[in-house]
Order: sequence, then C-alpha cells, then structure tokens
Amino acid sequence: MHEQNPAFHPETLAIIAGRPARDVDEPLNVPLTLASTYVAGGEREYGRYANPSWTAFEDALGALEGGRCLSFASGLAAISAVLDLVEPGGVVVAPRRSYTGTVLQLDDRAREGRLSVVYVDIADTAAVAEASVGAAMVWIESPTNPALELADIPAISEAAHAAGAIVVVDNTFATPVLQRPLELGADISVHSATKYIAGHSDVLLGAVITATDAHHDAVLGRRSLYGAIPSPLEAFLALRGLRTLSVRLERAQASAQELVRRLADHPQLDEVRYPGFGAIISIVVKGGADAADALVPRTSLWLHATSLGGVESTFERRRRWAAEHETIPEGLVRLSVGLEHVDDLYDDLAAALG
Repeated sequence: MHEQNPAFHPETLAIIAGRPARDVDEPLNVPLTLASTYVAGGEREYGRYANPSWTAFEDALGALEGGRCLSFASGLAAISAVLDLVEPGGVVVAPRRSYTGTVLQLDDRAREGRLSVVYVDIADTAAVAEASVGAAMVWIESPTNPALELADIPAISEAAHAAGAIVVVDNTFATPVLQRPLELGADISVHSATKYIAGHSDVLLGAVITATDAHHDAVLGRRSLYGAIPSPLEAFLALRGLRTLSVRLERAQASAQELVRRLADHPQLDEVRYPGFGAIISIVVKGGADAADALVPRTSLWLHATSLGGVESTFERRRRWAAEHETIPEGLVRLSVGLEHVDDLYDDLAAALG
C-alpha cells in the first residue's frame, strides 16, 4: 500500500489511504478480489482470514481513526466481537439510551449469565465514572441514538482506565471526520460502516478500530474463529464511499444545521434535538405516536426507513420498535439529513407537519 503522512487532514487521508503502490501502469484503486482460497505459504491462506479488498478498506479507515481496523459482516457483528472481549461475569457500563442492537446484545448476554450490565446516563460523567469502578468495559455512544446526548469521552476514558476498564466508543454518528475516539482516550472505536462511511444505502458492513496490537489481535481472533467476515464486494463499495465521506458529511451537516434553525420554533414540534454537529436531528412531534406516524404518507422527499447516513434523507419514529428505551418520547422522529437541497427538504417536512 502507498504510505501516507499521518499529519494529513482527514479529508486527505480519506482520499489517499488504502491505495496500491504508485508503480507504472498499476491501478489507482485496489481491484475487487473474489477469492475464497489462496496458494498456501503466505499470510492469507484462506478467505476467512484475509482479502485484499478488506485490507484496502481497513488501511483507509484505520488511517482516518488513527488505529488498526478490522472489517466485519455488519455493525452488529463488530459489536459482538468487541463484547466478546469481556471475560465471563464481567461488568459492562453502557448508555441507557443507545442503539437498540447494542442494548439487545447486552441484555441477551446478561440473561445468559455471560456478563452484567449497568445502564447509565452517558452525559452524566460523574455517574459514569462511579459506575466504572469494578467494570470490565465502558461502552460509549456519543451522540447517542436517537436521544443525541453527548459524552465527555476524555474524562470518562480517564476514569474508566483508572478503574481498569476498556473504553469502547460507537463512532457511527460522528464518523472519524468529526470525532476520533482513540485520540480522546478510548481503546476501541466501532462503526456500522453501512451508514455514513459507505454512505449509499447499498452496503452492510461493520468495523472495529483498535489503539493497541493486543486488542487488534484479540478481535481478529474472534473474526477468524467465528467467521463474521465481510463480503469483498461490500468492502470495495465501502471504501469507494469512504473516499467522499468528508464532502458528503460537510454538505449534510450544513443542511442539518439550517433545518434545525428553521424547525426550532415550529408550532407542531415540542422539541428539536441536535448535538451541534453531524447530520442527525431528532424532533418530537406534538400529538405523540399518532401525529408522528402521520408524517409517513405526507412526505414526497423524505423516505421512511430505519437506516441512516445515506445520500438520501430518511426519517423514522423510533418508539415503533419495542426495544427502544421507554424514556424516548413516543413522538420522537429521527431525521437523517442527506444531500438533497435544504429548501426542498424543509418544504417537504414542513408541509407534512402541517
């Protein structure tokens, strides 16, 4: 792979990392490799252990995050591999309001007696630090999904490390363009690369980025043994999406901030939640679940979908899922702002709100 200067800005690293060597007549991109078996004697050996298409994506995302990256079949597969680092009977501290897939995995493991979970308000740094005493892992989302709460990652990391706990940050919403958890003190960063990194609603992929070789090797061992590997095509497409992450997120974030400004005093909304960065907004519609659900047939531009981070704008009432935390308002609608013109996005949503 072509060597890159770690001092480059994220926008530059997203373009140059994970490229082949600059040899005459070589392609600019690592070709898609569809292979399950390799000639023996090298590092790959078999398709469950490595693939050149994975490696290119992992090199690029690892450079952006400032660590070593491993790709997985999905974000949930990545989360599962990281949770497997907790020894039997260990305690995990996690946000009470966070991605339901993470919560469901934690609760499932707790029911099986594999670990214990302490749920906290991740925005209450003192409470998180107190809960970290005796814990094996502190799991952070910042911003949280869908409440959009922010965590003090450096302070929590310091307290957790003092207590002997591993710190993991789900960085899906912020992406390494806006937040680099490893530089803030975390040990591991996790992504659903399906979202902003791939960015086009056509990929299922997860990623784990580690600050140390020990954690890298441990997570790699889980992937190799249990086989939660990505498709080479998925990795190839995710890398192509990563190349434009900075410019996509810049545009989506600018539109999100303008929408927040316009929606702030809308008479049909009880609340507009926005953490100050990124392209996710949560609005609370007056009238609860019925009023929020009524948005679905009224929009012509916003798409009703459970995913996020794509070029198209999507929205969803989160409490329609039984696993969503009970403190999330029934009328909360999570908006994922895409790349359409902001005037069109606002007009469509405002008309739907009535």
